Amino acid sequence: MSPDTEPKYEKLRQIIGEMESALVAYSAGVDSTLVLKVAHDVLGERVLAATGLSDTYPEEEMDEAKALAAEIGAAHLRVNTMELTDPRYASNNSQRCFFCKTELYSKLVAVAKERGFAWVLDGTNADDLGDHRPGLRAARDWNVRSPLVEAGLTKAEIREISNELGLRTWDKPAFACLSSRFLYGDPITVEKLQKVARAETAMRKLGFKGFRVRHHDNVARIELEPDDMQRALDLRDEINAGVIASGYAFVTLDLGGYTAGNLNQLLKPKVIAASRRAEN
Repeated sequence: MSPDTEPKYEKLRQIIGEMESALVAYSAGVDSTLVLKVAHDVLGERVLAATGLSDTYPEEEMDEAKALAAEIGAAHLRVNTMELTDPRYASNNSQRCFFCKTELYSKLVAVAKERGFAWVLDGTNADDLGDHRPGLRAARDWNVRSPLVEAGLTKAEIREISNELGLRTWDKPAFACLSSRFLYGDPITVEKLQKVARAETAMRKLGFKGFRVRHHDNVARIELEPDDMQRALDLRDEINAGVIASGYAFVTLDLGGYTAGNLNQLLKPKVIAASRRAEN
């Protein structure tokens, strides 16, 4: 572990150790896996991993959460969330993540109180603070703590620590809920989510990892890491067949490649500025 990262790791352990007990909002991503691992290391059985179960996350991610929690040795709970029944969420405006996280955190806080856990923790890291993330406001509203932020840990440092601790998520590509595949203003439905999920499953079966299938009505726009572009061209027939079988009529490859939060670029600057003021 690098000299700059090790003190932050020790600070993370100290922060969580002082909590006495915690419920971790667990998505099986790089960040929340590190939070869960450290929480289990310092709190033992006084930690619970809880994953929101809904159509906005593919089933394989749910299975991954259960498997990773078992590897760490932490108890794991699935909590049904109903964000799709909220018309404010389903309308898919720029505050969609606020309504999603409000639904999730309200359920997790209730579970934590019922089972006697002192805190609810999430996997927000220091790099997340510079992006358009309305969910941060929901975390504040529900008194959810972000120990990675409190320790000042960046994504790169989280990956470094995860590798040192032997977590297989250390190089896992970033993953966001399936609703992030839609342009703001394009209503979210179960049918659309399932369509995207099938298309992304087809891509994973072909060996692709860091990518997104963006939904544009009958068109699937695939964003890939630059190093995967040539491979995608070599496998264009297989990709085309798999994605069309998922329900799309046309398949395109975005030459700009994959960028996290890509669709946030379409938001007007004043919308982003207003959102950040609300988050702060």
